[in-house]
Amino acid sequence: MNWEPITLEELSLEISKGEKEMSPENFQFWNEIKFTTTKWTEHEFGDEGGGFWAVAKYKNFILYYNDIEDGFNISEFEKDGEIKEYGAEQDELQFALIKLRKLIEYYKI
Repeated sequence: MNWEPITLEELSLEISKGEKEMSPENFQFWNEIKFTTTKWTEHEFGDEGGGFWAVAKYKNFILYYNDIEDGFNISEFEKDGEIKEYGAEQDELQFALIKLRKLIEYYKI
């Protein structure tokens, strides 16, 4: 099987699909934390594809798309541009966003 990294155009379609599925409250939160999609490094598995597309951040958490697993993931980060931990979730955007909000609520971040 030949794996190809997701293109920015393909990812934009995934993001648009996720935005349409968000509740108004989650959509508002999304608009507060999203940023220009940028590749961030992740050295455990991400080097082959040049990193993973980061789409949003909140304090020290990054929301990114893992195109090896075909899903959105959350990781902590210490330095902009570097994902701290590999995530293998296969979440759609709206579900990853809900998980992030639950983390924030649980840890009172």
